[in-house]
Amino acid sequence: MRRRIGWLVAATTSAVILGFVIPLCLLVQTLAHERAVSNAQDDADDVALLVSGLHGDPGLSDVVGTATSAMAATTSVVTPDGAVLGARVDGLEDDPDVRRAAQGEAFTDEDDDVTILTPVVTADGTYVVRAQVSEDQLAAGVTRAWLAIGFLGVVLIVAAILIADRFARRIATPVNDLARVARRLSDGELELRAEPSGPPETVDLGSAINELADRISELLVAERAAVGDLSHRLRTPVTALRLDAEQVAEPELAHRLQSHVAHLQRTVDAIVRDARRPVSHTIRAGCDARAVVADRMAFWSALAEDQGRRVEVRLTAGPAPVVVDAGDLTDVFDVLLDNVFAHTPEDAAIAVTMSADDAHVVVEVADTGPGIQPRAVGERTGSTGLGLQIARRTVAAIGGTLDLRSDGGTTVVVRLPAAAPPMS
Repeated sequence: MRRRIGWLVAATTSAVILGFVIPLCLLVQTLAHERAVSNAQDDADDVALLVSGLHGDPGLSDVVGTATSAMAATTSVVTPDGAVLGARVDGLEDDPDVRRAAQGEAFTDEDDDVTILTPVVTADGTYVVRAQVSEDQLAAGVTRAWLAIGFLGVVLIVAAILIADRFARRIATPVNDLARVARRLSDGELELRAEPSGPPETVDLGSAINELADRISELLVAERAAVGDLSHRLRTPVTALRLDAEQVAEPELAHRLQSHVAHLQRTVDAIVRDARRPVSHTIRAGCDARAVVADRMAFWSALAEDQGRRVEVRLTAGPAPVVVDAGDLTDVFDVLLDNVFAHTPEDAAIAVTMSADDAHVVVEVADTGPGIQPRAVGERTGSTGLGLQIARRTVAAIGGTLDLRSDGGTTVVVRLPAAAPPMS
């Protein structure tokens, strides 16, 4: 914003200054030209006055020579008999303009140079006073004046840009501060508040951001309180159901009831865990997916060993950084493995494979169980699929995908966006 305001002021100021500088430069050139011509005309008139008073005097040549030597214009006098007094100019006696002036006509010839011819009619004949101003004399002082004007214009533009930058900083700094606060709020730092400053509009925006943060915090507190109350209310009847199921005499029915109650317990725990996940778990978090998967496989391998399951793990050779919080990735992986252990026979094998490229890290969790039932994609027999839905939502929140396929077993493919490697 500061840069844009600076460029805008620079462009506007430049246009205004050019609108004054160009005509001013032309005016200076015109004034210099007119001044040089006016001075030459005055010199010619002075010499003409001398000639009219001293014509025929033997000392006229010396007087004219002395007078014209101090003049800026090249001034000469052509006598009636063709002699040239003052500044010597070749071929002046035969010059057509001098002959024209000798006829009694005073005029100014403006070509590249300016030549002023003034006839002086005396009893001895017509004298012609000729004053010539060169091109350099016509432009004397113009370049210096143009440089001064240009320098002044540049100074004005720089001053305008500095003043604009100061005002732009006063506007942009509070806006940038509010943007940083908004980004940190989106990262879950809901206790953070903006300090409104700057123009009234920015102050109003800062107050609105603070009010929004307060409202979000209130809603989250209310939601978590409701979830806590719900979990408290559900756990009591679930515990009662488990105790009742343990009292059932028929083994098959008791096992089935205990399985349903255990699944219900896991479902409640998944809901509560998902609702209570810290808000700070966002897409800007990051972790090493390889380390997380290795840790969880070490944890679940103990249960697999007890059940006699064959477990195969193939991880990447090096770290696999992803833009997801380690706690969230742990929850996702635990959901996937919990589904395998809860809904497949104990002899079903598990294979966990990880691969990575510049854009994604892919984790596949495959088992040799009965596979996905056709009636509900993503659900196993006896499962509500809630855990997978929570896992899918967690992965989608950071721009990843969670897909399932069944080909004699179940394979869950989790594709996570890779994080940029740290700068060395």
